[in-house]
Amino acid sequence: MSLLTFLPFIVLIGAMFLMTRSAKKKQQQAAQMRDSMQPGTGVRTIGGMYATVKEMDDDTVLLEVAPGVHAVYAKNAIGAVLDDEEYNRIVHGDTSDETPVVPDDASSLTESSDDSKIDLGKKAEPAGSDEAAASGDAGAGEAAESKDGKSDGEK
Repeated sequence: MSLLTFLPFIVLIGAMFLMTRSAKKKQQQAAQMRDSMQPGTGVRTIGGMYATVKEMDDDTVLLEVAPGVHAVYAKNAIGAVLDDEEYNRIVHGDTSDETPVVPDDASSLTESSDDSKIDLGKKAEPAGSDEAAASGDAGAGEAAESKDGKSDGEK
């Protein structure tokens, strides 16, 4: 058998090796992140809850989710360990002056120098315009309609 027949299998095994290697690397980074937790550290669980670490055991973590409210979680349920600045910004709403202010609308994005308002309403055309003359009897049929939208002779 030639090497060409084994080439697809070699490529497949190589791709599987690279995928497992990257997954193992992510698992090691997550374990290092969880090991960096200390009491008083702000964390986010995989469910999206923000809490403060109170105590740690081998497999569990005691989290304070609100003042006086404690819950026991598995260490694997910790999705991210947050630094103090980020935790305070998210939980307590502390904002620094460095964050840019984003407008609620796009009016500040336009660079129009004139402040005049644009009239989007329909304008009445003069009675003697060329378009009214070109339409012929179409205008006469519209004039025959009453207020309720029916033309003469309809009930």
